[in-house]
Amino acid sequence: MLFHLLAPFAHDFILFNLFRYITFRTGGALATALLICFVFGPRIIRWLKAHQGEGQPIRDDGPESHLKKKGTPTMGGLMILVSVAISTVLWMDLSNLYTWSVLFATVGFGLVGFFDDYRKLVNHSSAGVPGVVRLGIQTLIAGVALAAILHAAAPDTAYAVAIPFLKDYMLPLGLFFVPFALFVIVGASNAVNLTDGLDGLATVPVIIAALCFLFITYLAGNAVFANYLQIHHVPGAGELAVFCGALVGACLGFLWFNAPPAQVFMGDTGSLALGSALGTIAVIVKHELVLAIVGGLFVVETLSVIIQVASYKLTGKRVFRMAPIHHHFEKLGWSEATVVIRFWIIACILGLIGLASLKLR
Repeated sequence: MLFHLLAPFAHDFILFNLFRYITFRTGGALATALLICFVFGPRIIRWLKAHQGEGQPIRDDGPESHLKKKGTPTMGGLMILVSVAISTVLWMDLSNLYTWSVLFATVGFGLVGFFDDYRKLVNHSSAGVPGVVRLGIQTLIAGVALAAILHAAAPDTAYAVAIPFLKDYMLPLGLFFVPFALFVIVGASNAVNLTDGLDGLATVPVIIAALCFLFITYLAGNAVFANYLQIHHVPGAGELAVFCGALVGACLGFLWFNAPPAQVFMGDTGSLALGSALGTIAVIVKHELVLAIVGGLFVVETLSVIIQVASYKLTGKRVFRMAPIHHHFEKLGWSEATVVIRFWIIACILGLIGLASLKLR
Protein backbone atom coordinates (compact mmCIF):
# COMPACT_ATOMS: atom_id res chain seq x y z
CA MET A 1 0.00 0.00 0.00
CA LEU A 2 2.77 2.44 0.97
CA PHE A 3 4.53 1.50 -2.27
CA HIS A 4 1.60 2.82 -4.32
CA LEU A 5 0.92 5.84 -2.09
CA LEU A 6 4.44 7.18 -1.65
CA ALA A 7 6.74 5.84 -4.39
CA PRO A 8 5.07 7.97 -7.15
CA PHE A 9 6.17 11.10 -5.26
CA ALA A 10 9.82 10.05 -5.13
CA HIS A 11 10.81 12.82 -7.57
CA ASP A 12 9.38 15.42 -5.17
CA PHE A 13 10.53 13.90 -1.88
CA ILE A 14 13.78 11.97 -2.19
CA LEU A 15 13.01 10.00 1.00
CA PHE A 16 10.01 8.39 -0.71
CA ASN A 17 12.40 6.78 -3.18
CA LEU A 18 13.16 4.21 -0.48
CA PHE A 19 9.72 2.69 -0.95
CA ARG A 20 10.73 1.53 -4.42
CA TYR A 21 13.27 -0.88 -2.96
CA ILE A 22 12.22 -4.37 -1.94
CA THR A 23 14.98 -4.48 0.68
CA PHE A 24 13.64 -1.38 2.48
CA ARG A 25 10.05 -2.60 2.37
CA THR A 26 11.12 -6.02 3.63
CA GLY A 27 12.75 -4.41 6.65
CA GLY A 28 9.65 -2.27 7.14
CA ALA A 29 7.37 -5.31 7.04
CA LEU A 30 9.54 -7.15 9.57
CA ALA A 31 9.59 -4.20 11.98
CA THR A 32 5.85 -3.58 11.58
CA ALA A 33 4.90 -7.20 12.26
CA LEU A 34 7.18 -7.29 15.30
CA LEU A 35 5.72 -4.05 16.65
CA ILE A 36 2.13 -5.26 16.17
CA CYS A 37 2.90 -8.40 18.17
CA PHE A 38 4.56 -6.44 20.98
CA VAL A 39 1.73 -3.91 21.21
CA PHE A 40 -1.29 -6.16 20.77
CA GLY A 41 0.15 -9.48 21.96
CA PRO A 42 -0.66 -8.99 25.67
CA ARG A 43 -4.22 -7.90 24.83
CA ILE A 44 -4.75 -10.91 22.57
CA ILE A 45 -3.45 -13.24 25.29
CA ARG A 46 -5.75 -11.70 27.89
CA TRP A 47 -8.70 -12.06 25.51
CA LEU A 48 -7.85 -15.70 24.81
CA LYS A 49 -7.54 -16.47 28.52
CA ALA A 50 -10.88 -14.85 29.24
CA HIS A 51 -12.68 -16.93 26.62
CA GLN A 52 -10.93 -20.32 26.89
CA GLY A 53 -11.22 -21.31 30.53
CA GLU A 54 -8.92 -24.32 30.90
CA GLY A 55 -6.93 -23.45 27.80
CA GLN A 56 -5.51 -25.96 25.33
CA PRO A 57 -6.33 -29.60 26.15
CA ILE A 58 -3.22 -31.55 27.15
CA ARG A 59 -2.73 -35.13 25.90
CA ASP A 60 -3.14 -37.66 28.70
CA ASP A 61 -0.54 -39.96 27.14
CA GLY A 62 2.06 -37.20 26.75
CA PRO A 63 5.12 -36.51 28.91
CA GLU A 64 4.21 -35.82 32.52
CA SER A 65 6.06 -32.49 32.43
CA HIS A 66 3.38 -31.18 30.04
CA LEU A 67 0.61 -31.46 32.64
CA LYS A 68 1.84 -28.26 34.31
CA LYS A 69 1.01 -26.41 31.08
CA LYS A 70 -2.69 -26.93 31.65
CA GLY A 71 -4.55 -23.64 31.48
CA THR A 72 -2.26 -22.05 28.90
CA PRO A 73 -4.41 -20.46 26.17
CA THR A 74 -4.10 -21.56 22.57
CA MET A 75 -4.96 -19.89 19.23
CA GLY A 76 -1.99 -17.56 19.67
CA GLY A 77 -1.53 -17.99 15.94
CA LEU A 78 -4.09 -15.20 15.60
CA MET A 79 -1.32 -12.87 16.72
CA ILE A 80 0.85 -14.11 13.85
CA LEU A 81 -1.92 -13.98 11.26
CA VAL A 82 -2.97 -10.43 12.10
CA SER A 83 0.56 -9.04 12.16
CA VAL A 84 1.58 -10.81 8.93
CA ALA A 85 -1.54 -9.74 7.05
CA ILE A 86 -1.42 -6.10 8.12
CA SER A 87 2.32 -5.60 7.61
CA THR A 88 2.37 -7.42 4.26
CA VAL A 89 -0.52 -5.43 2.79
CA LEU A 90 1.02 -2.23 4.16
CA TRP A 91 4.43 -2.75 2.54
CA MET A 92 3.82 -4.97 -0.50
CA ASP A 93 3.23 -4.12 -4.15
CA LEU A 94 -0.53 -4.64 -4.28
CA SER A 95 -0.38 -5.60 -7.97
CA ASN A 96 1.77 -8.67 -7.25
CA LEU A 97 -0.34 -11.83 -7.67
CA TYR A 98 2.27 -14.08 -6.05
CA THR A 99 2.07 -12.24 -2.72
CA TRP A 100 -1.73 -12.34 -2.73
CA SER A 101 -1.56 -16.10 -3.42
CA VAL A 102 0.69 -16.71 -0.41
CA LEU A 103 -1.39 -14.43 1.79
CA PHE A 104 -4.58 -16.23 0.73
CA ALA A 105 -3.10 -19.64 1.53
CA THR A 106 -1.73 -18.43 4.87
CA VAL A 107 -4.99 -16.90 6.06
CA GLY A 108 -7.05 -19.79 4.64
CA PHE A 109 -5.02 -22.47 6.40
CA GLY A 110 -5.01 -20.31 9.52
CA LEU A 111 -8.82 -20.29 9.53
CA VAL A 112 -8.85 -24.08 9.17
CA GLY A 113 -6.56 -24.27 12.18
CA PHE A 114 -8.77 -21.80 14.08
CA PHE A 115 -11.85 -24.00 13.70
CA ASP A 116 -9.75 -27.04 14.63
CA ASP A 117 -8.58 -25.32 17.82
CA TYR A 118 -12.12 -24.16 18.55
CA ARG A 119 -13.51 -27.71 18.37
CA LYS A 120 -10.78 -28.94 20.71
CA LEU A 121 -11.70 -26.28 23.25
CA VAL A 122 -15.44 -26.88 22.98
CA ASN A 123 -15.08 -30.67 23.23
CA HIS A 124 -12.34 -30.48 25.89
CA SER A 125 -10.34 -32.94 23.78
CA SER A 126 -7.13 -33.02 21.76
CA ALA A 127 -9.19 -34.21 18.77
CA GLY A 128 -10.44 -31.40 16.56
CA VAL A 129 -11.86 -31.36 13.03
CA PRO A 130 -11.86 -34.88 11.50
CA GLY A 131 -8.64 -35.46 9.57
CA VAL A 132 -10.31 -36.23 6.24
CA VAL A 133 -12.42 -33.08 6.40
CA ARG A 134 -9.47 -30.91 7.36
CA LEU A 135 -7.31 -32.39 4.61
CA GLY A 136 -10.04 -31.82 2.02
CA ILE A 137 -10.45 -28.14 2.95
CA GLN A 138 -6.68 -27.65 2.98
CA THR A 139 -6.39 -29.16 -0.50
CA LEU A 140 -9.16 -26.88 -1.79
CA ILE A 141 -7.46 -23.76 -0.42
CA ALA A 142 -4.09 -24.88 -1.79
CA GLY A 143 -5.74 -25.56 -5.16
CA VAL A 144 -7.08 -22.01 -5.42
CA ALA A 145 -3.67 -20.55 -4.50
CA LEU A 146 -1.95 -22.86 -7.00
CA ALA A 147 -4.32 -21.82 -9.79
CA ALA A 148 -3.35 -18.18 -9.22
CA ILE A 149 0.34 -19.10 -9.15
CA LEU A 150 0.17 -21.02 -12.42
CA HIS A 151 -1.73 -18.14 -14.01
CA ALA A 152 1.07 -15.74 -13.09
CA ALA A 153 3.98 -18.10 -13.90
CA ALA A 154 5.89 -18.26 -17.17
CA PRO A 155 4.29 -20.97 -19.38
CA ASP A 156 7.59 -22.70 -20.21
CA THR A 157 8.47 -23.46 -16.58
CA ALA A 158 5.11 -23.32 -14.78
CA TYR A 159 4.86 -27.11 -14.53
CA ALA A 160 8.54 -27.85 -13.86
CA VAL A 161 10.63 -28.33 -10.71
CA ALA A 162 14.20 -27.16 -10.12
CA ILE A 163 16.74 -29.68 -8.83
CA PRO A 164 19.09 -28.46 -6.07
CA PHE A 165 22.82 -28.35 -6.88
CA LEU A 166 22.16 -28.59 -10.65
CA LYS A 167 22.64 -25.61 -12.98
CA ASP A 168 19.55 -24.26 -14.73
CA TYR A 169 17.99 -27.72 -14.92
CA MET A 170 14.21 -27.93 -14.63
CA LEU A 171 12.46 -31.28 -14.36
CA PRO A 172 9.23 -31.08 -16.42
CA LEU A 173 6.34 -32.77 -14.61
CA GLY A 174 3.47 -31.71 -16.86
CA LEU A 175 0.09 -32.13 -15.18
CA PHE A 176 1.75 -34.19 -12.44
CA PHE A 177 3.07 -30.88 -11.12
CA VAL A 178 -0.41 -30.06 -9.80
CA PRO A 179 -0.65 -32.94 -7.28
CA PHE A 180 3.04 -32.46 -6.49
CA ALA A 181 2.56 -28.78 -5.65
CA LEU A 182 -0.58 -29.51 -3.62
CA PHE A 183 1.38 -32.13 -1.69
CA VAL A 184 4.14 -29.60 -0.96
CA ILE A 185 1.74 -26.94 0.35
CA VAL A 186 -0.53 -29.24 2.36
CA GLY A 187 2.39 -31.40 3.48
CA ALA A 188 4.43 -28.43 4.70
CA SER A 189 1.43 -27.13 6.62
CA ASN A 190 0.84 -30.37 8.47
CA ALA A 191 4.56 -30.97 9.01
CA VAL A 192 4.92 -27.69 10.91
CA ASN A 193 1.75 -28.60 12.81
CA LEU A 194 3.29 -31.88 13.96
CA THR A 195 6.47 -30.10 15.03
CA ASP A 196 4.60 -27.63 17.20
CA GLY A 197 4.62 -29.67 20.39
CA LEU A 198 7.05 -27.84 22.68
CA ASP A 199 7.47 -24.18 23.62
CA GLY A 200 9.27 -22.45 20.74
CA LEU A 201 10.10 -25.71 18.95
CA ALA A 202 8.33 -24.87 15.68
CA THR A 203 8.68 -21.08 15.81
CA VAL A 204 12.45 -20.78 15.46
CA PRO A 205 12.78 -23.34 12.61
CA VAL A 206 10.03 -21.42 10.80
CA ILE A 207 12.00 -18.20 11.32
CA ILE A 208 15.12 -19.89 9.91
CA ALA A 209 13.22 -21.24 6.90
CA ALA A 210 11.56 -17.85 6.31
CA LEU A 211 14.95 -16.10 6.41
CA CYS A 212 16.34 -18.61 3.90
CA PHE A 213 13.43 -18.03 1.54
CA LEU A 214 13.69 -14.29 2.06
CA PHE A 215 17.09 -14.51 0.34
CA ILE A 216 15.92 -17.09 -2.20
CA THR A 217 12.87 -15.11 -3.30
CA TYR A 218 14.86 -11.88 -3.59
CA LEU A 219 17.58 -13.58 -5.65
CA ALA A 220 15.16 -15.55 -7.83
CA GLY A 221 13.18 -12.39 -8.53
CA ASN A 222 16.28 -10.48 -9.64
CA ALA A 223 17.40 -11.40 -13.17
CA VAL A 224 21.03 -10.38 -12.55
CA PHE A 225 21.45 -12.36 -9.33
CA ALA A 226 19.53 -15.35 -10.69
CA ASN A 227 21.75 -15.46 -13.77
CA TYR A 228 24.90 -15.18 -11.65
CA LEU A 229 23.84 -17.99 -9.33
CA GLN A 230 22.37 -19.96 -12.26
CA ILE A 231 19.04 -20.44 -10.56
CA HIS A 232 15.65 -20.13 -12.22
CA HIS A 233 14.52 -16.52 -12.58
CA VAL A 234 10.91 -15.92 -11.49
CA PRO A 235 9.78 -12.38 -12.42
CA GLY A 236 7.83 -10.84 -9.55
CA ALA A 237 9.01 -13.36 -6.96
CA GLY A 238 11.25 -10.78 -5.31
CA GLU A 239 8.17 -9.18 -3.76
CA LEU A 240 7.76 -12.30 -1.64
CA ALA A 241 10.77 -11.15 0.36
CA VAL A 242 8.42 -8.56 1.88
CA PHE A 243 6.08 -11.35 3.00
CA CYS A 244 9.01 -13.37 4.37
CA GLY A 245 10.13 -10.32 6.33
CA ALA A 246 6.65 -9.98 7.82
CA LEU A 247 6.69 -13.68 8.68
CA VAL A 248 10.02 -13.38 10.49
CA GLY A 249 8.87 -10.32 12.43
CA ALA A 250 5.58 -11.95 13.44
CA CYS A 251 7.29 -15.14 14.59
CA LEU A 252 9.88 -13.19 16.59
CA GLY A 253 7.09 -11.22 18.24
CA PHE A 254 5.14 -14.37 19.02
CA LEU A 255 8.26 -16.09 20.38
CA TRP A 256 8.52 -13.33 23.00
CA PHE A 257 5.31 -14.66 24.54
CA ASN A 258 5.86 -18.32 23.62
CA ALA A 259 9.30 -18.61 25.24
CA PRO A 260 9.36 -21.13 28.13
CA PRO A 261 7.23 -21.07 30.14
CA ALA A 262 4.83 -20.16 27.35
CA GLN A 263 2.14 -17.56 28.01
CA VAL A 264 0.29 -18.76 24.90
CA PHE A 265 0.43 -21.57 22.32
CA MET A 266 0.13 -20.85 18.62
CA GLY A 267 -2.18 -23.84 18.14
CA ASP A 268 -3.21 -25.16 14.76
CA THR A 269 -4.22 -21.58 13.93
CA GLY A 270 -0.57 -20.64 13.71
CA SER A 271 1.20 -23.85 12.73
CA LEU A 272 -1.02 -24.69 9.76
CA ALA A 273 -0.76 -21.11 8.49
CA LEU A 274 3.03 -20.94 8.81
CA GLY A 275 3.59 -24.27 7.08
CA SER A 276 1.30 -23.38 4.19
CA ALA A 277 3.13 -20.06 3.73
CA LEU A 278 6.49 -21.80 3.41
CA GLY A 279 5.10 -24.44 1.06
CA THR A 280 3.39 -21.90 -1.21
CA ILE A 281 6.51 -19.72 -1.43
CA ALA A 282 8.63 -22.76 -2.32
CA VAL A 283 6.24 -23.67 -5.14
CA ILE A 284 6.37 -20.15 -6.58
CA VAL A 285 10.17 -19.90 -6.70
CA LYS A 286 10.59 -23.51 -7.85
CA HIS A 287 12.55 -24.50 -4.74
CA GLU A 288 10.24 -27.19 -3.41
CA LEU A 289 13.13 -29.61 -2.93
CA VAL A 290 15.21 -26.95 -1.17
CA LEU A 291 12.31 -26.55 1.27
CA ALA A 292 12.71 -30.25 2.10
CA ILE A 293 16.32 -29.45 3.05
CA VAL A 294 15.77 -26.15 4.85
CA GLY A 295 12.71 -27.58 6.59
CA GLY A 296 14.33 -30.96 7.13
CA LEU A 297 13.38 -30.87 10.80
CA PHE A 298 9.70 -30.76 9.82
CA VAL A 299 10.27 -33.68 7.45
CA VAL A 300 11.86 -35.79 10.19
CA GLU A 301 9.03 -35.01 12.60
CA THR A 302 6.48 -36.09 10.00
CA LEU A 303 8.37 -39.26 9.07
CA SER A 304 8.57 -40.23 12.75
CA VAL A 305 4.77 -40.18 12.96
CA ILE A 306 4.37 -42.13 9.71
CA ILE A 307 6.90 -44.75 10.82
CA GLN A 308 5.31 -45.05 14.26
CA VAL A 309 1.79 -45.54 12.90
CA ALA A 310 2.87 -47.94 10.14
CA SER A 311 4.98 -50.03 12.51
CA TYR A 312 2.22 -50.30 15.10
CA LYS A 313 -0.42 -51.27 12.55
CA LEU A 314 1.79 -53.81 10.78
CA THR A 315 3.68 -55.37 13.71
CA GLY A 316 1.93 -54.12 16.84
CA LYS A 317 5.23 -52.58 18.00
CA ARG A 318 6.32 -48.97 18.31
CA VAL A 319 9.65 -47.74 16.93
CA PHE A 320 9.71 -44.64 19.15
CA ARG A 321 8.63 -44.29 22.75
CA MET A 322 6.30 -41.59 21.51
CA ALA A 323 5.74 -39.71 18.27
CA PRO A 324 6.41 -37.08 16.98
CA ILE A 325 10.08 -37.63 17.64
CA HIS A 326 10.56 -34.67 19.99
CA HIS A 327 8.38 -36.51 22.52
CA HIS A 328 10.58 -39.60 22.07
CA PHE A 329 13.59 -37.68 23.36
CA GLU A 330 11.55 -36.32 26.25
CA LYS A 331 10.65 -39.90 27.17
CA LEU A 332 14.37 -40.72 27.08
CA GLY A 333 14.92 -38.16 29.81
CA TRP A 334 15.91 -35.05 27.87
CA SER A 335 14.51 -31.86 29.33
CA GLU A 336 12.17 -29.81 27.15
CA ALA A 337 14.74 -27.01 26.85
CA THR A 338 17.42 -29.47 25.72
CA VAL A 339 15.19 -30.92 23.01
CA VAL A 340 14.14 -27.49 21.77
CA ILE A 341 17.63 -25.96 21.61
CA ARG A 342 19.20 -29.00 19.96
CA PHE A 343 16.44 -29.09 17.37
CA TRP A 344 17.04 -25.38 16.75
CA ILE A 345 20.71 -26.14 16.10
CA ILE A 346 19.73 -28.83 13.60
CA ALA A 347 17.39 -26.37 11.88
CA CYS A 348 20.24 -23.83 11.58
CA ILE A 349 22.53 -26.42 9.99
CA LEU A 350 19.86 -27.50 7.51
CA GLY A 351 19.15 -23.87 6.65
CA LEU A 352 22.81 -23.30 5.82
CA ILE A 353 22.86 -26.42 3.63
CA GLY A 354 19.77 -25.19 1.81
CA LEU A 355 21.35 -21.79 1.13
CA ALA A 356 24.57 -23.50 0.00
CA SER A 357 22.58 -25.20 -2.76
CA LEU A 358 22.20 -21.78 -4.42
CA LYS A 359 25.93 -21.51 -5.03
CA LEU A 360 27.13 -25.12 -5.19
CA ARG A 361 25.95 -25.98 -8.69
